Amino acid sequence: MTQPKRLSQEAERTLVRRLKARDERALGELYDVLAPWVLGLACRILHDEAEAEEVAGDVFAQVWRHVHRHDARRGPLVPWILAIARNRALDALRRRRRWWRKAERWEQAQVAGQDVDAPSGPDESAVPGWPLHREVHAALAALPEEQRRVVLLAYFEGLTHSEIARRLDQPLGTVKTRLRIAHQKLSATLDHLKDWLV
Repeated sequence: MTQPKRLSQEAERTLVRRLKARDERALGELYDVLAPWVLGLACRILHDEAEAEEVAGDVFAQVWRHVHRHDARRGPLVPWILAIARNRALDALRRRRRWWRKAERWEQAQVAGQDVDAPSGPDESAVPGWPLHREVHAALAALPEEQRRVVLLAYFEGLTHSEIARRLDQPLGTVKTRLRIAHQKLSATLDHLKDWLV
């Protein structure tokens, strides 16, 4: 991983002024300087590079949206951003652990002969393709909320990447990254169904 660069106090003050003036190039410059720090911190917490990249994208999107909240009198920019990164990575870790606990409970129920996801109707076999729908639904439910939201907007509401970015007030690059990672996860999870999904 690239050795992180350091920001002088004057460079930091200038970047913050430009960010608060909504200068997108300033965000790119900030990303170039701090992405190795943010990605490294997220990787150490999550032990998953793809998930860490997702967190890093979220961090810079949050900085862009909330840079007006940064008060230089209370501390420099870099520790503020790293605190955001740490919190986002810990949130992702908690979501992952919750998902695994749910998956374990589901698996235990399956072993015990209970169907925890059965529809409320009397006969699930009466619903055409129900097992397939259930697997797709479960794969979507396993995605982090940020990824699931862009997938639903893209594939179920038919929005373009730019429309999703506007709807969610997120940078276009963040939307594309989330869709790419979600697509990779769904492809891996549903690979055994590929003949049914074409």
